[in-house]
Amino acid sequence: MTTKDKNVLRLGLPKGSLQEATIEKMAKAGFNIQVTSRSYIPYVDDEELEIRFIRAQEVSRYVEHGYLDAGITGYDWIQENGSRVHEVGEFLFSKATRQPARWVLAVPESSAVHSVKDLQGKRIATEVVNLTRKYLRKHGVKAEVEFSWGATEVKAHELVDAIVELTETGSSLRANKLRIVDTLLISTPRLIANPAAWRDPWKRRKIETLALLLQGALEAESKVGLKMNLPEDRLQRLLGSLPALRNPTVAHLSQPGWVAVETVIDEHVVRELIPQLKAAGAEGIIEYSLNKVVY
Repeated sequence: MTTKDKNVLRLGLPKGSLQEATIEKMAKAGFNIQVTSRSYIPYVDDEELEIRFIRAQEVSRYVEHGYLDAGITGYDWIQENGSRVHEVGEFLFSKATRQPARWVLAVPESSAVHSVKDLQGKRIATEVVNLTRKYLRKHGVKAEVEFSWGATEVKAHELVDAIVELTETGSSLRANKLRIVDTLLISTPRLIANPAAWRDPWKRRKIETLALLLQGALEAESKVGLKMNLPEDRLQRLLGSLPALRNPTVAHLSQPGWVAVETVIDEHVVRELIPQLKAAGAEGIIEYSLNKVVY
């Protein structure tokens, strides 16, 4: 069988600031990607995949036009480009905040602008020109919207009346003495597919498999496995008092009167839970990281 005869899915991944994070998430999903300076085509340990790194702003356009079968990009760029694609799934990539990114309207703290209506006849700088114009039309406001090539936060104090900028926590805006007036769009990464590729049975199965594994890897990032040994007569009281231990697996040990308990829980509750388990008589408590959690 020649290369042309093989089933291959062309997948676009975001280039630039999101590239390393995406490679990490793909590795957890089971797809190891290597990028070298000698080839513009990254290596992936799956003969049925071809990877292309493309700016997130452009991924949806290439998927829509069929150059790519599928891709990962932000919901914001799908909307900004007006791309007609099939949305397969939503993914939260930011482990640090677990907060979706927001495109917000921001002005200097001392600005007289307190609502979108105050922007009538003003000038706004942003990278998402189409989204901003749509937002203004929705509110019946006429204002000049210009594309910003960067350093948008700095322009708000000298060159324009307001900006529409991307933020997760708002800390960068506050550091630049800017005040958020409104939120235009909440955006999370999406796995999208070309409509024709989605109708192809083989490509659809491949995309759905990718989505399943990627979602499982992301779910595992916020959870840990926990196992312990416990006197059997204390099991029901323990489960009743610690609701975080939901649906555990319980097995009898060779030592009479003892059971092994194993469960998956949210990572942030472990530090409070382990001392309670120890006080309840649990022994041999082991916490371990997870690679995937598939429901």
